[in-house]
Amino acid sequence: MTIDITQYPLLAGIYAPEQLRQLAESELSLLSDELRSYLLNSISLSSGHLASGLGVVELTIALHYCYNTPIDRLVWDVGHQAYPHKILTGRAAQLPTIRQRHGLHPFPWREESPYDVLSVGHAGTSISAALGLAIAAQAEASKQHTVCVIGDGALTAGMAFEAMNHAGSLDTNLLVILNDNAMSISKNVGGLRNSLVRMLSGTAYQDLRCCSKSLLAGLPPIKALLKRTEAQLKGMILPSTLFEAFGFNYIGPVDGHDIPTLLNMLRNVQRLSGPQLLHVITQKGKGYAPAEEDPVRYHAVSKFDLTHSQLGAPTTSQPRPPSYPQIFGDWLCEIAATDQRLMAITPAMCEGSGMQRFSKKYPQRYFDVAIAEQHAVTFAAGLAIAGYRPIVAIYSTFLQRAYDQLIHDVALQKLPVLFAVDRGGVVGADGPTHQGAFDLAYARCIPNLLIMTPSDENECRQLLYTGYHADLPALVRYPRGEGIGVPLQSLTKQPIGKGILKRQGKKVALLNFGTLLPAVLQAATHFDATVVDMRFVKPLDEALITTIAAQHEALVTIEAGTIIGGAGVGVLQYLQQQGCQVPLLTIGLPDQFIPQGTVDEIHAELGLDATGIKRQIEHWLAKRSLNNTV
Repeated sequence: MTIDITQYPLLAGIYAPEQLRQLAESELSLLSDELRSYLLNSISLSSGHLASGLGVVELTIALHYCYNTPIDRLVWDVGHQAYPHKILTGRAAQLPTIRQRHGLHPFPWREESPYDVLSVGHAGTSISAALGLAIAAQAEASKQHTVCVIGDGALTAGMAFEAMNHAGSLDTNLLVILNDNAMSISKNVGGLRNSLVRMLSGTAYQDLRCCSKSLLAGLPPIKALLKRTEAQLKGMILPSTLFEAFGFNYIGPVDGHDIPTLLNMLRNVQRLSGPQLLHVITQKGKGYAPAEEDPVRYHAVSKFDLTHSQLGAPTTSQPRPPSYPQIFGDWLCEIAATDQRLMAITPAMCEGSGMQRFSKKYPQRYFDVAIAEQHAVTFAAGLAIAGYRPIVAIYSTFLQRAYDQLIHDVALQKLPVLFAVDRGGVVGADGPTHQGAFDLAYARCIPNLLIMTPSDENECRQLLYTGYHADLPALVRYPRGEGIGVPLQSLTKQPIGKGILKRQGKKVALLNFGTLLPAVLQAATHFDATVVDMRFVKPLDEALITTIAAQHEALVTIEAGTIIGGAGVGVLQYLQQQGCQVPLLTIGLPDQFIPQGTVDEIHAELGLDATGIKRQIEHWLAKRSLNNTV
């Protein structure tokens, strides 16, 4: 089902921001209503990120109306909120394809549009990139403007503060827009605030500041006193002190749904020099009551029925096996009930990691450190040093951001920190920035680190339990999706580094790492092949590998991770060290960034479903047979 965009008269005539800028200002409010309605209706039919985009409709319109994009550079942080931006930049008709195979990217993507300045997906990158663009424009004496939009959640990323610290020391024209959608701040919006904002963004105030600095340059004590007084007076009324300390001129807060005020502020800021920070207050989920009331639930949605009696309740389906995050969350509560040393940490992924029940049941032992992956890992190291048993629940691609801390602050010191690595392997619709392709490869080379790849939900529980009690750094890697419905058994510590024979066959042995095991077992029936669930990437079950290699003519490793440096390479290295000449085929993710699509679509395309695994093995065996006859 598609949406007839001609139902939205103003929006239908906008193929690029040039058409937007031809509208009268009086028409922009109606355009915002059309844009919000089109976004809501489209995502209800296709799925995608919803609440964030609903909250920035007016801000997006104002930015493209005031700035000459794409000549002026507009950088979005993370990109959850960039759907209105995509609509206004020529991609409205394609919006129903977002996050689907060969459809629009789920985040801003440079290859997709000249209006997407930075390809994004993870938080905290916008200010750094925008500063680089602004300095380049300054070096080329260009008059182009550089603007970045960062949410109050993304601002918790340490990288954002590093960039602000750098930008504030320079006299570079850069506008950072803080899109603040925390509900508690909205009460601060009022007439006095509006008057102060107009004053602080106006040229008269800026001229006074510059003039005062010039006149008092020869009187350092008085100049310093005036500067302190100015900062203290503003700090008493406005939340500006922090940003002023970084060297930014703080302006705000501004009502992010008031288009005339936004236009006025943006035009004023364009005339200012140096780094500026415009604080904009928005409501996440604006214009759709269920999303306003529960923006977390409506952050990213599956297809849902707008006409449902409960207003936007997601469509229901038959009961299914629990997801791996749910399995982890239940296991977490089970262990916490018997071990007071357990401490659980997440970098802003409570819901995604399945930790809601734990956070409510054990609030004193639950730590959401915000989007600060590096801090999360070293914070866990500190807890471990103090005798606690910290568990870091983190996505595969987010752990990449804390790689140095994983090595230096945990593994080097042999601290008993358990990493519950979610979203391992292909995650699907979120695309290249979120596919968990590299974790096994980047973790396998780290000394002292126990690495486990469960093949089903029961094994996931058992290996989490094993890693928790291993008394060394441990990593359990599992996917985003559902289990396969196996019974959950009582928890027992598993022998470290021991695989399990799943099927006895002849000639060819398939060594599985992770949750592709059902497909591997299905493919094995075509070759009467042996199947081993290896479970441990490090340490490998070397004794079992040696035995299997001696009993078979060829080995195949299968994993839902990059082949380069992955578990299969570990098996190959061990065999070479032992002088074993048995041929080995490694099957996994290819040397490329994996695009968006459903997990099943991507597995089929990359040959990681049962049919694809069978086809790859057949092709390899046929080549070997041909080579042996030459």
